Amino acid sequence: MNRNDVPDGAPEAAAGALSLKQLSVADWARFGAQEIAYVRPVVVNGVRAMAIHAADGTPIGAAPSAELAIAAIRQHEMKPALVH
Repeated sequence: MNRNDVPDGAPEAAAGALSLKQLSVADWARFGAQEIAYVRPVVVNGVRAMAIHAADGTPIGAAPSAELAIAAIRQHEMKPALVH
């Protein structure tokens, strides 16, 4: 830990996250973001589900389980990433 009780390396990670948020749609496209979708757990109408989002955060679907969400992503020739 450093003097601010922040884990070592955290300031660099925070700066990296900030710079990623400033990327344009064209920047994301150059990185191949249109080929990546991420899955994260959500609750919809009191029911647990897995939300599917494009790499830029655009919601593109949902599934009742991570396995089905990943299958749907792969079916659309994209690469899945899990976010928790």
